[in-house]
Parts: sequence; structure tokens; C-alpha cells
Amino acid sequence: MPAKFRLSTFILLFVIMCLQPALAKDYSSQNSATHVIELYTSEGCSSCPPADQWLSQLKSKPGLFTKFIPMAFHVDYWNQLGWTDRFSNKANSQRQYQHQQQGHISQVYTPGVMLNNKEWRGWYSNRQDWSKAQEKVGILKVNHNTDTNQLNISYTADSKIIEPSMQLNIAILGIGLSNEIKDGENRGQVLKHDFVVLNHQQQTVSMKSELNQQNWQLELPTIPTSGQQQSALVVWLSIIDSQAIIQATGGYL
Repeated sequence: MPAKFRLSTFILLFVIMCLQPALAKDYSSQNSATHVIELYTSEGCSSCPPADQWLSQLKSKPGLFTKFIPMAFHVDYWNQLGWTDRFSNKANSQRQYQHQQQGHISQVYTPGVMLNNKEWRGWYSNRQDWSKAQEKVGILKVNHNTDTNQLNISYTADSKIIEPSMQLNIAILGIGLSNEIKDGENRGQVLKHDFVVLNHQQQTVSMKSELNQQNWQLELPTIPTSGQQQSALVVWLSIIDSQAIIQATGGYL
């Protein structure tokens, strides 16, 4: 093959590649509020593994990320019992305490499960009470440009915007995690975890009442390398000074 022909072929292939659209992933909620399950757990708590297992089995439930979203917040207030949970942090503990201060839960404990911003103990009997549609709050959409890691987020409210600003939350979840516990109440066990919040960031965003659709652009948070088999993205909106989730969406990265 002549060198000139090879060069022309290379240039043509290069141009075609440049014209290819950027790879992207799209996530969208329904108009009804997405059911959100928050588990507050710790590897240092002997009663937590059954709750972790219950949360893990939701991986196979239809509607994952489209109708319901599970998240596991590992708290740090049991770390002094002899085992430091590597997934725990103070911010997760503070989140649970703020839920108590805001009247969403009666007390702070583990394992503690919340369903749609309220304390929920149905997991003990393996109940799954999120088939009923929730209040219509609007549609939250996320477009993830995988080339630039930019998130294009839009929220179309179901009714007139009355809040001047809201809290936009972005979390990276780890699925398929495990840890060998060498001390503390769970000593000798290999604990497995899913939907673990590995990175959670929040930002105040303005809400323009004259616009039906709100739009924001943010960078995808760093995806921690914690040994997870898969990672997922969850984005949700909450009112300023409240942990209550209004609308959420997400999916596997």
C-alpha cells in the first residue's frame, strides 16, 4: 500500500473519530418522588450485618434506581469499640443526627433505616413498601458526559418554584464491597456491602422562579477506589437546612 494512501486513510479515520458524538449516560426520575432508602450502619455494630444483607438483596429487585434508590451511610460513632469502619465518616454520623434534630427519626442508632425521609423498621420482616406512587414533585434528569465527566443536571418542578435556592447532592456509591473484620463485635467475619456512600458532595443552587426548568452543570465527583465491583451515581435535591430528599435519580456508572 503506497505511503500516501496510508496517510490519507489515517487522516480519514481520525476525522471520523473526531466526529463521533461524546459518550454519555442519562438518568431520569419519574414525575412522582423516587422512593429513597437510607441505611445507617457500621462494621463495628454486631446487629448491622443483617441490615446490610437486606439492603444488598435489593440489587435484584425490579425498579432499582428508577423507582427506588438505596444508600448505605456508614457512621463513625462505633469506631471506638475496637474496629474502625473504613467506609465511615463523621459527615454520615452528622447526617443521621440532623435527621433526629429535624424530627425525621426518634433517635440515633444502628442499624437505622429510613424510607422517604421517615424512620422505617419494615426491613426486619423483609417488607418492601414502595410500590405506591408518591407525591408528584417533578422530574430530575442527569446527563453524564463520560468523556469530560461533566454532569448536566435539570429539574422540572411539577408546580411553581417557591424556594429561592435548594441543596443539590451528588453521591458515588460502591457496590460489591467486602471487608475482613479483625477486631470488635464482628471479629472474624467477612462483611459484604452494597450501595455504600463513598463520596458525598452538596452544593447550594439557585432556583429561578420565572423558569419552568432549572439547569446546572457540575463535575462528577472523584470515584474512590475502595475495591468495589461497580460504582453508581445518585443525585438528589433537598431544601436548604433540611436532610429531607425531595427528588432523586441515579444509576450505574
